[in-house]
Amino acid sequence: MKFATKAIHAGIEPDPSTGAVMTPIFQTSTYAQTSPGDHKGYEYGRTQNPTRSVLEKNLAALENGTEAICFSSGLAAQDAVVKLFSSGDEVLAVNDLYGGSYRQMVRVWGQWGLKSRFVDMYTAANVEREISPATKLIWIETPTNPMLNIVDIAAVCAIARKHGILTCIDNTFASPYLQNPLDLGADIVLHSATKYIGGHSDVVHGCLVVKDAELAQRLHFLQNACGAVPGPQDCFLILRGIKTLHLRVQRACENAAVIAEYLSKHPKVEKVYWPGFASHPGHEIAKKQMRMFGAMVSFDLKDNSLEHATKVMSSTELFTLAESLGGVESLIGHPASMTHASIPREERLKVGLTDSLIRLSVGVEDVDDLIEDLGKSLS
Repeated sequence: MKFATKAIHAGIEPDPSTGAVMTPIFQTSTYAQTSPGDHKGYEYGRTQNPTRSVLEKNLAALENGTEAICFSSGLAAQDAVVKLFSSGDEVLAVNDLYGGSYRQMVRVWGQWGLKSRFVDMYTAANVEREISPATKLIWIETPTNPMLNIVDIAAVCAIARKHGILTCIDNTFASPYLQNPLDLGADIVLHSATKYIGGHSDVVHGCLVVKDAELAQRLHFLQNACGAVPGPQDCFLILRGIKTLHLRVQRACENAAVIAEYLSKHPKVEKVYWPGFASHPGHEIAKKQMRMFGAMVSFDLKDNSLEHATKVMSSTELFTLAESLGGVESLIGHPASMTHASIPREERLKVGLTDSLIRLSVGVEDVDDLIEDLGKSLS
């Protein structure tokens, strides 16, 4: 079954009680039992929910996994991953990543004795050099947030497997439509489903997808034991969004390619970060492991003052100044003060995240209107 068909049909059957084509919202906290322990597969709303079960089957199919585990947010999903480990263990993470992931690793995990190190993963050999006896997890974003760097998933996962280390790939920026890390050797794929998977900026959600049955069992245990589960209406909204995932992401990527090219030639723009450029250092790897180059674009201005960047971001009309990404509407953001404010400035500057960097989440509007909007704001 190909992707577009899976997005619409995988794991989804008409409701047996009514024939409803859309999966119902099972808004219930508990389920009747005939006798103690004798039930229809559902006991309590935190542990299982039929709407969530359908979504988990659908997400597993999209990532070519065997099981998906849903959470109330992407960070709740990340929290479950780290609970697989113990005090004294080490997470080796890519050095350009979402600020919320950094904050959780340093300020939450750190106080419980789990160490996180942030390293350059853009050559597999460097990853192998950085592995220590304490390393138990390699955490990858690719494309990275917000500098759009590319990590060779297959190469890094092969090294991790050789050393007996688990790998988790945050696939939020790519979505399952563009990239499937499990096929490249990853152990766990994470999504903030709030973004491209939901796609309509109306729900907060997260998920993990795996192939290994034992790993899935451990993560299901943590989902139930710690309780950061999504409600059934949230799951319904994500299922609704998935049905157009391939259409939305393809259009957004096409728009982003045009906008990246436009910005690269604009006299007021110093540099554009987008892996679709042949000059991008990760371009060939991106071509190998992605179907398109994504709809996220970051850029620096020639006048790289924060004041000038703020004027540009505050004067767009179609690009909404807001956090998040991956919705049908285009967004413009300032990573240094928004999504990455929790990362110390000196750490941001090491990876090129300047105080004036602007990040675009390109939506599915008419690209000519988006370019006109950017042109007015840049002038």
